[in-house]
Amino acid sequence: MAVTGVRWLLVPLWAAQIFTSAKSFCDNGILGSERLNRKGLHAWRCALAQRMADRRRLRLQDRVAPEDRAAFARDGFVLKRDFLPPSLFRRVRAEVEAYVAPAREMKQGDAVTRRIALDPDALAAMPACAEMVRLPEFQGLIRYVASFDVEPIVYVQTVFAQVDDAATDPQTSLHADCFHPSLKAWLFLQDVAEDAGPFVYVPGSHRHTTRRLAWEKRMSVEASRLDRLSARGSFRLKAGDLKRMRLPEPQKFAVSANTLVAADTSGFHARGASARPSVRIEIWAYARRNPFLPFVGVDPWALAPLKHRQAPLFWGALDVLERFGLGRSPWRKAGRITAATPVATGEG
Repeated sequence: MAVTGVRWLLVPLWAAQIFTSAKSFCDNGILGSERLNRKGLHAWRCALAQRMADRRRLRLQDRVAPEDRAAFARDGFVLKRDFLPPSLFRRVRAEVEAYVAPAREMKQGDAVTRRIALDPDALAAMPACAEMVRLPEFQGLIRYVASFDVEPIVYVQTVFAQVDDAATDPQTSLHADCFHPSLKAWLFLQDVAEDAGPFVYVPGSHRHTTRRLAWEKRMSVEASRLDRLSARGSFRLKAGDLKRMRLPEPQKFAVSANTLVAADTSGFHARGASARPSVRIEIWAYARRNPFLPFVGVDPWALAPLKHRQAPLFWGALDVLERFGLGRSPWRKAGRITAATPVATGEG
């Protein structure tokens, strides 16, 4: 009875989350309702979020070249080789290789992801990286794909594959991050081989076609019986799903250093499998906002006291919650290290 009473008290909060980026089916009794999803609640959210993103991108289209807009509309990503001028790229890579800073790490399966926030201290110490982050070509593309004229979160990211004999990295399974358009971008600082954990994307999978929406509806109805990540709103594909949605085979991004990829990660993507222990270092950007906002700007993170501080504030909030016993942060402190410092054994 007490549990039922608490659930009723949560109904107003659950209802309000319908018009936010909330995506977990197991944490919201309305979003996770099998009956409501059979009637099309989740598919309706997907379609509405797509339409609103399309309208916002129309307002941002002057930020990107016509050929990049065409590539994105077709594929769901934009790939730009030799993105930075050679001299600037050499300085960026040298700064990243030498910079020692507080880092965080998350272990998933046999992979470790390390991030060093490009916060004000880091940007002051790495002027070439600061110049790169401020480039209109970078900011314009990031904001267009994200569909919001807001500050992205930017890190130096390192992916260590096959660090031990644990289970397979779950990020190597094709999946969509969320139900609505969102942005991740990679400026690769090293050549990436096809068998060394490349980024993988299914071209055209960012569009919510009739077949994609039918798949989304079916997954939402089954959400309570799916794997943990799918139940939390990051649906994993099963064999035959791409064919049923009439989508092509995934594309592996075996690319040379100084290649930028900006992708809508509501499309199907993955971290490619690595045939051996490997290390991939990149400048990594992320942007995800409430998909139901009609406007493109209004960004408090652009204000001077907050600009470039999203990552450390996010990590700090996770630490506070853990201190009060409200969950364990997946991002563990790794000490002051460089992007390429070998991974220590055990977890922090």
